[in-house]
Amino acid sequence: MPKPDYITSDVHLGAIPEARERSFLRFLEHVGAEAGRLLIPGDLFDFWFEYGEVIPGRHFRVLAALRALVDAGIPVTLLGGNHDAWGGRFLEEHVGVAFHPGHLRTEIAGRPALLAHGDGLGRGDIKYRALKAVLRSRAMVLAFRALHPELGLRIARRVSTTEAKSDDDPEKKGRAAFIEEWARGSLAADPTLGWVVCGHSHLPAVLEVEPGRYYLNAGDWITHRTYITVGPEGDPVPRTWEGD
Repeated sequence: MPKPDYITSDVHLGAIPEARERSFLRFLEHVGAEAGRLLIPGDLFDFWFEYGEVIPGRHFRVLAALRALVDAGIPVTLLGGNHDAWGGRFLEEHVGVAFHPGHLRTEIAGRPALLAHGDGLGRGDIKYRALKAVLRSRAMVLAFRALHPELGLRIARRVSTTEAKSDDDPEKKGRAAFIEEWARGSLAADPTLGWVVCGHSHLPAVLEVEPGRYYLNAGDWITHRTYITVGPEGDPVPRTWEGD
C-alpha cells in the first residue's frame, strides 16, 4: 500500500537547542517507518556551505539519519533556502538527497506540484531580492569559499537572526501574506497545478485555494515543530510532532 508524502521545513539546525534537534531526529525515525517520501522546501540548516571536502561537522547526526532514509528506499528532496542555498556534491553524493537550489516541479499524490522555499517571492522582500542575486552569484560563492571555514561559519552565525524571530513579528506575518499571495497567483496562472508548497514564513498553512488545489506551508521547528502529510488520495493533514 502506498505511503504518504511527508513535508517539513525551516528546521534551522544550528540555531535550535540540542533538545529540539534530538526531537527532529526522532521525527526522522518516524519518517523512516511511515513515509513514502520526505520533502524539505528549504532551511533545513541555519547555515550550510560546502568548502570542497569540508562541511559543517555539527550536523553529522541528522546527515546520517537522512542517509539512512535514502538507504531504506525513502527519497529525500531538499530545496535550498535563504540559509542553505549553497548545497552541492556532498549532500547529493554522500547523503543521497536530491538537492535543488531553486524551484522544483514534481508530483504529489499524482498531481503536478510546484515547490519553492519562498524567499524573495511575491511583493515583499524587495531589498532581499537584490541581496539574493549577489549572495548566490558565482563571484560571491568563490570569495566566501576562499575564507577559512571557521571564519565563514563565524560570519554566518553573526548575521543570522533566526533565534530572534517570533510569531508576533509583523515582518514574519507580512512575509507569510506575500508568499500566500504568490502561491495563489501560481495556482491561478497554471490550472494543471494541484499544489504549491513553500517554507520560509515559519507559519503553518494548509489552504484549499480551489476545490482539490492547495497551498501548503509546513511551518518550522523553531516554534511549531509542524509538518504535513499527504496521502495517496491527496488529502493534506497538518500535524505537530509530539514525540519527545
